[in-house]
Amino acid sequence: MSNEKLTPRSENYSEWYNQIIQRAEMADYAPVRGCMVVRPYGWALWENIQQSLDRMFKATGHVNAAFPLFIPMSFLEKEKEHVEGFSPELAVVTIGGGEKLEEPLVVRPTSETIIGYMYSKWIKSYRDLPLLINQWANVVRWEMRTRLFLRTLEFYWQEGHTAHATEKEAKEETLRMLDIYTRFAIEEAAVPVIPGRKSASEKFAGAVHSYSIEAMMGDTKALQAGTSHLLGQNFAKAFNIQYLDEENTLQYCWTTSWGVSTRFIGAIIMTHGDDQGLIMPPRLAPIQVVIVPIYKNDEERSKVMPVVEKIKTQLQNFRVKVDERTEVTPGFKFNDWEMRGVPLRLEVGPKDVEKGSVMAARRDIPGREGKSFLSQDDLETSVANLLSAIHTSLYEKAKAFRDSHIFDPKDYEELKTVVQEKGWALSWWCGDPACEAKVKEETKATTRCIPMEQPGGHGNCIVCGKEASEKVYFAKAY
Repeated sequence: MSNEKLTPRSENYSEWYNQIIQRAEMADYAPVRGCMVVRPYGWALWENIQQSLDRMFKATGHVNAAFPLFIPMSFLEKEKEHVEGFSPELAVVTIGGGEKLEEPLVVRPTSETIIGYMYSKWIKSYRDLPLLINQWANVVRWEMRTRLFLRTLEFYWQEGHTAHATEKEAKEETLRMLDIYTRFAIEEAAVPVIPGRKSASEKFAGAVHSYSIEAMMGDTKALQAGTSHLLGQNFAKAFNIQYLDEENTLQYCWTTSWGVSTRFIGAIIMTHGDDQGLIMPPRLAPIQVVIVPIYKNDEERSKVMPVVEKIKTQLQNFRVKVDERTEVTPGFKFNDWEMRGVPLRLEVGPKDVEKGSVMAARRDIPGREGKSFLSQDDLETSVANLLSAIHTSLYEKAKAFRDSHIFDPKDYEELKTVVQEKGWALSWWCGDPACEAKVKEETKATTRCIPMEQPGGHGNCIVCGKEASEKVYFAKAY
């Protein structure tokens, strides 16, 4: 682990991002182009994301299952829009066991088709509904331009798939999951997100409506951090998912799908990180508290270490690490844990032992301002309060940064300047895909989402001037 300085974010944001992931040992490049190896520290963050979301899913009646990695090619071809949307990204297996396969198999890019096939076997009556299943899995999409965590050929995610008796229930489920993602981002990751509906051209291939949570990164680009799709009856008709209703009439189900992936790790890095490295949100941090013992000789060590052990026991309800390395200096350790983004560092030296105190250093506030002395008595409460304060401060800082980079341009020329140089534009849009395409072609910015919270009333489309009833976010995105 090197203590070299990172490339500053202001100098080269992309380079900063890549360096931080490798130096903090979050992930590494795999020998296959576009694939990544998630290292233990990165995987520990993903496990905490999993556990947090999993609790929220189960609290709303969802159960976990596992579906196959291989999908018959014919399944994807059953839903026309779906296969068109995914065909450029498919990895296809044509040989198995040395023999040419009768039918090619697709390595799953997403599982609507294979789950739809299974649902058609399992659902017979209205009593079988709703069916609420989630799976934690890996998927493969043959991306051309890749970046660690944000876009890789293979990535990890959860994908929920539900079947309902009515359109109303399916709509409620789609928005319930969007709300869970919004709450998770804000309450667990301290990432401020804007929930909204995707435009027709940006929606998931095969969906009736797609919804997403959009987050602003530290370079003002947008990141789609989670999606929830109302699939209507498209997949139900393609895979014959039908049920007998209470009148004994055969009806098609209404289905949904929704997912959050390892790209959320990219969202955490780019929302909170600074020129010293990562800043982990306390509720998801693999290590919440690192204890650094400080001593010069064996005599001091014999006084300091028993107190360190006592403090570790006191803090057993937190994720705690004691840095006992002897081959590096305390200064090296401080920089190392700052790079890894541990929210709170506790320093224990001979003077602290005498005074019955510890020095606490917050990762979110650099230098002296972030330091304070805590009494060793009732340390659990002090640490819990500090971690809670760090969460709030990270969220407020990210929200203030986002809000100061969202603009309401007065005309199309100003819109172009905003999305190319300043951040996001929140503007009236008539809904015409031609206006959306013009912005994309001339600025590379896309519509991110039509926010759920609308000002009401009417305005004029920022592109063509026609009457518009909704505002949309335009921004460049990852």
